[in-house]
Amino acid sequence: MAVAFHNLNSDSGLKKLDEYLLTRSYISGYQASKDDITVYSYLAKAPSAEYVNASRWYKHIDALLRISGVSGEGAGVTVEGSAPITEEAVATPPAADTKASAAEEEDDDDDDDVDLFGEETEEEKKAAEERAAAVKASGKKKESGKSSVLLDVKPWDDETDMKKLEEAVRSVQMEGLTYGASKLVPVGYGIKKLQIMLTIVDDLVSVDDLIENYFTVEPINEYVQSCDIVAFNKI
Repeated sequence: MAVAFHNLNSDSGLKKLDEYLLTRSYISGYQASKDDITVYSYLAKAPSAEYVNASRWYKHIDALLRISGVSGEGAGVTVEGSAPITEEAVATPPAADTKASAAEEEDDDDDDDVDLFGEETEEEKKAAEERAAAVKASGKKKESGKSSVLLDVKPWDDETDMKKLEEAVRSVQMEGLTYGASKLVPVGYGIKKLQIMLTIVDDLVSVDDLIENYFTVEPINEYVQSCDIVAFNKI
């Protein structure tokens, strides 16, 4: 059954989205899909830091759109109570009331001073253009040579500091490697494992090499006992 969201740009809508993403990396499944693009397109702007999970998800999808696009089909999602931010709407905010603009032009001889787009700043324009490009790019044919990887990272025991474990994992930086959303998943006996999404450029990053020569060697193996590939999908 498809999940449904209402009034995503309201506090109540964002709260529901944030709660939904508390235990999930994506709207549906274990990889980014058209369901994520649908919800993303309905949000007028990035959720504030108050909505930790929604903000984390939004930044991840935004990054995927810019880097590689999203190809998963998804399970279906319904969004009610607001209109999607289409390419045209994102790139060009609504113009001011026609009558008000006409009166403004009559009162001011300098046409350059007539602000037909309200109080939009240069930064807002740039951000709108970037989001429009990202939404447009999501509908184009995706580049080959990239993969989405879901990784299980297991600690030594229940006394392992999972925050430091995640920091250690994310400290591994290299060209072609991008970290995505993560969450802690209970294993048993008070032990939790870290489940984290990676996006890799296949020609630049080998997941096996990443695990054997980075994640499970010093100093990271102070926290990490082992790593397992849960899902591996071509983008």
